[in-house]
Amino acid sequence: MNWNDFRHWGRRAADWASDYHAGLRDRPVRAQTAPGAILSALPGAPPETAEDMEDILADFEATILPGMTHWQHPRFFAYFPANAAPVSVLAEYYVSAIAAQCMLWQTSPAATELETRVTDWMRQAVGLRPGFAGVIQDSASSATLCAVLTMRERALRWRGNATGLSGEPALRVYASAEVHSSIDRAIWIAGIGAANLVRIPTTGPGRAMDTAALRRAIAADRAAGHLPAGIVACVGGTSAGATDDIAAVMDVAEAEALYTHVDAAWAGSAMICPEFQPLWAGVDRADSVVLNPHKWLGAQFDCTTHFVADPDDLVRTLAIQPEYLRTHGADGVIDYSEWSVPLGRRFRALKLWFLIRVHGLVGLRAMIRDHVAWAQGLARRIAAVPGFEIVTPPMLSLFTFRYAPPRAGDLDALNQRLVNTINDDGRIYLTQTRIDGALVVRFQAGAFTATAQDVDMAFEVITEIAATL
Repeated sequence: MNWNDFRHWGRRAADWASDYHAGLRDRPVRAQTAPGAILSALPGAPPETAEDMEDILADFEATILPGMTHWQHPRFFAYFPANAAPVSVLAEYYVSAIAAQCMLWQTSPAATELETRVTDWMRQAVGLRPGFAGVIQDSASSATLCAVLTMRERALRWRGNATGLSGEPALRVYASAEVHSSIDRAIWIAGIGAANLVRIPTTGPGRAMDTAALRRAIAADRAAGHLPAGIVACVGGTSAGATDDIAAVMDVAEAEALYTHVDAAWAGSAMICPEFQPLWAGVDRADSVVLNPHKWLGAQFDCTTHFVADPDDLVRTLAIQPEYLRTHGADGVIDYSEWSVPLGRRFRALKLWFLIRVHGLVGLRAMIRDHVAWAQGLARRIAAVPGFEIVTPPMLSLFTFRYAPPRAGDLDALNQRLVNTINDDGRIYLTQTRIDGALVVRFQAGAFTATAQDVDMAFEVITEIAATL
């Protein structure tokens, strides 16, 4: 295919995308294929000769599409959203066509300077204080790894990268069991070790970290000769929206001189609404904060905004500057590859720029407020149905519930059957989690194109299917 051919096929792709989204409500949300079905339908050996695009697209429709779970479906109520607003997809079209490697300022000055501008737009939008500097990472997992590496280096007085961890005291990082599994992975990759991620119990309906227990754990570790390095707090935990008292956590962190990272990957987007900002009161005192515009704001994956109070610490942790990566004759520029684990960087800022300009903060706030109101309304409706109970109340647009009719027997098995039957039905998509050991059903509203009618259908499907079990 040459660029003249691309003109034709690019138009075809745009038409297909528009038709696909127009027909999403008619498709089952979750893929309905059995394990291995797609693999067995694909040729085992690559083609030796070129194939016609018409044949390739026909195979795409017949073989690939049936095996896709439709994350842009308006009734995708599982996990967290991974939205892709049309304007964001269009921006990615331009990014793919330009195909720049944006690792350094000089390899694409506009990419660097636009990233500086749009991350500051996001900082203002979510109410973070001036002084935070932002970078766009690929995911919250990468941002968390950067934070854990920085807390490691700062605790070791910048010796870890140079001499390794051998011979050093055990580094300790503190978090509740409600934090995302990416924190565990960051601890592994940073060489700290799973045994040194100290789980602090939670308290209260918000399942917040118990800061009195946090103080005791830090004191016990110091007494045992360990080296406390940092705290990871969460706002809107993945399982059920657990939210730490950030101000109370920061009181401990400041008293103990510990680096603090706040994971608000999902809920951080809601902070563009001023009325939700009290949920993370105290966040301005953190060292590192992460939120994902690719979850709830409509930015095409991947697009994570990572804010740091002191970028020099992050750069000191991650920067390597061989001669072939130096920019001469351009003092004061930012090379964002020094703020990230990968050297290579995509032009992620463009889609965020397009998105914010096309929808405006007013439009994005209206979407989030709708999702929160619809989820809270659904929780009330489910609570009023005999046999159902709300296990964790709505945190923004996320809550959990349990089907527990009288004499039901094994409630874990019953609720897993409910989730499986709902997802096999195809009209909506839900997932499960565990709260205090009990299996519960998890609901979140966050699809960019969802309507109140879609949430109403969730109520109908849940209660209709439960009545058949």
